[in-house]
Parts: sequence; structure tokens; C-alpha cells
Amino acid sequence: MATPEQLARYHTPDYVAALQRAEAAQSVTPEVRDRHHLGAHGNPVFREVYRRPATSAGGAILAARLTRGGGIVHVPGAGTHHAFPDRAAGFCYINDPVLGLLEWLDLGLSNILYLDIDAHHGDGVEHAFRDDPRVFTLSVHEAGRWPFTGRLEDRAGGHARNIPVPPGFNDTEMAYLLDHAILPILRHLRPEAVMLQCGADALEEDPLARLALSNNSHRAVIRALMAETPRLIVTGGGGYNPWTVARCWTLAWGTLNDHPIPDHLPPAAEDVLRALRWDRAAGRNPPEHWSTTLLDAPRPGPLRLEVVEACEAVLEGLPEPALSG
Repeated sequence: MATPEQLARYHTPDYVAALQRAEAAQSVTPEVRDRHHLGAHGNPVFREVYRRPATSAGGAILAARLTRGGGIVHVPGAGTHHAFPDRAAGFCYINDPVLGLLEWLDLGLSNILYLDIDAHHGDGVEHAFRDDPRVFTLSVHEAGRWPFTGRLEDRAGGHARNIPVPPGFNDTEMAYLLDHAILPILRHLRPEAVMLQCGADALEEDPLARLALSNNSHRAVIRALMAETPRLIVTGGGGYNPWTVARCWTLAWGTLNDHPIPDHLPPAAEDVLRALRWDRAAGRNPPEHWSTTLLDAPRPGPLRLEVVEACEAVLEGLPEPALSG
């Protein structure tokens, strides 16, 4: 668990203290609700409202330290990319991607790529590094989706790119975007390290977005990054269907470890998935493959002109690579 001092590397001490008090009291004052958005704006006070995000932050910081000399770390508990220095946002209380990236900078790295494939714009991370050319942020997210930021033309002083994609964004389009935007940007910048926010809410079955990816797309992005960077941190992120989240991030872990993907899950894994409960219509009668497989069937589709044009647009005016530390 990150210490209050570590959290204050990005968050204000007053906000960290407010989170601690909220956990202890399981309530907040109207002043704290207004100032820090705790207990309001989709950020409920819950039993571990301080300890849980502080632990995620500790994982992200540890991941940066473990990869100082190279390597890969998977931190599925991290990825809360909406939190700001003095307030919670989007059920994100501590911005653990920011703290992990800051730890890399403190360790001497000076050329980092943050890639976010969550269905929602990584606004908190872009905000944190809007004036720091050492961290380039690239977010792929659904157009017109909360937090309603991350327009194609938004570039945070030049070292950010945003690719808002249309509803129904499919595997064909993600493959094109990987080859014609993500990898060209990575190869141009030649970063010393990459952090991938691997949110699962862009999957077709997720209730909080209207995208149509299969987890084959997440796997393809991970495999491409593994071949291109000496340091890689893969976090979790959004995801609101427990079956698709569990399968996606287990698939991520298996891919990072180069394990073969089974056609049918072993009984112990199947038991875990069959024990899940979800209070939505789809959760009352889940499809059989949600409990027996890891890899989705591919979801190809049309390659739309707006995706092609977005890829062309984000390659324009890329900054020169930062000097390595």
C-alpha cells in the first residue's frame, strides 16, 4: 500500500487526508463532498475507499521500480485514470497510472509512452503530464462518452494524441489503428518504457460503452508492445461485466507470460467464472462461453473512413523523441 507521502507525489495532502477520514467515518461532510467529490459524482464512500486505491497505487509504484532495468509487470488492480490531484472522478480516487509514471521519471527515465485503450478518455493522466514532454499520452476511447474530453484535435501542448472512435468500433478497426497509429507513434518516439492502461470496457459485452471489440484486440495490442519496448507495465482499468473483465485480464496475463491459450478452461477456472453474480439481465443467463473460454471469437467489421482519417491526423506534427535519461 502506498504511503500518504507517496500519494502526495501527485495528490494534495488535504485530499489524501480526506480519503483517510472518509474511510474511518464511512461518511463525509458537505464541504468535503463539494471540494473533493467524495460521496458524490459517481464516487461513493465505501469500506476501503482509502486502502483499496492506495494499494493499487502501491502496485503501480512497485511495478515502476521492478522495471527500472527492464522487464514486464502486470498490475490489473491499477488503471484508475480519472482521478485529479484534489478530487475523485469516475470512480477513481487515486491516479495510480500517474504515480507509476512519476516513479519512472524519478528513477531517471525521460521518454515514456502512456497508451490508454479504455473506452473512456484517460483525462486524469493527460492532465497530469500536459506540461511535461517526458511523458507522451495516447488515448483510444469512444467518441462522445463521459468524461467528454479527448477530442481528436486535443494535444496537450503537442505531447498527447487522442483517437475518439465511433460506436461499434470493431477488431478490424483496432487492428488498423494499431498498425497505422499506435505503432507508428511508438516507433517515432522510441520510448524507454510503455505503460498500457488495458481497460476492458471497450469489449462488446460491457454495459457502459457502445464499442464492439473482442479480447483478441487487447491481446494483439499487448503482443505488439512486448516486441517494441524494453519496459512494459500493463494495468487494468474500466470494465463492468465481471465475466469479460476476468477473461480479458487473465488473457492479458497469459499473453505476457507466453502461455498457450486453452480452447476450454480447466475445471478450477470454470468454477470461478460460474460462481460470478451480476445483477443485470445478461448476468442472469450468461452465455456458456463466458465460463468455459478465455479467448473471444473475433469480431471483424467494416473499416470506416473516420477511423482511417483519425489515424492520419494523429501522426501529423509528432514531437521529436525526448532524449533518454
